[in-house]
Amino acid sequence: MSTALIIGASRGIGLELVRQYVADGWRVMATARDDAGRDRIQALGAQCLRVDVANPSSVSALAWMLDGEKLDLALYVAGVMDRNSAHTPPTQDAFDRVMHTNVMGAMMVIPQVAPMVEAAEGVLACLSSVMGSLQGTHSSDAALYRISKTALNMVVRTSQPEYPRARMVALHPGWVQTDMGGAHATLTAAHAVTRLRHTLAHITPAQAGQFLSYDGSTIPW
Repeated sequence: MSTALIIGASRGIGLELVRQYVADGWRVMATARDDAGRDRIQALGAQCLRVDVANPSSVSALAWMLDGEKLDLALYVAGVMDRNSAHTPPTQDAFDRVMHTNVMGAMMVIPQVAPMVEAAEGVLACLSSVMGSLQGTHSSDAALYRISKTALNMVVRTSQPEYPRARMVALHPGWVQTDMGGAHATLTAAHAVTRLRHTLAHITPAQAGQFLSYDGSTIPW
């Protein structure tokens, strides 16, 4: 039985990933930071771990929770949005909230779980966004979010050489109908996750360290 770890799975894309992998017969472990998220994850038949990726002391406990595991797939899905443009400086609270969740959390999670992914010669993916593409950016909307995703892409890029037997990618999920994406987004969570899972199942060693879209195509950095 294949094993997946999904970091940030209490709602949206993360919860749909749990739903689909469990339905496909995988053993799934997933994280949530509160009781409501735990209950949603457990109701789908997955094991829930209590982790708040924005809290270093909480994230630091992940390794012992997973002691002895081999992970065929690890996904860092946790993320928050700030919609202010570059015209308005971020508050310290907004900066800390976005950068701690979107960047620092991943930097703390990867060294703990990547050896377990290497043990299975599996895939470790961080959910990024096309909004983190420097080449593709022509707007200042959601500037702090864009900056955080660009930084997350570099986390993946710099981590890959340290764990050569794990295939690491930054992965754009598409514009998805979630609390973050909004009701007018072009993809349902179910459709987006189906496409993501297909891409994740076919990551090649040559794609390790790359920035990919949900359909497997390469996104310019």
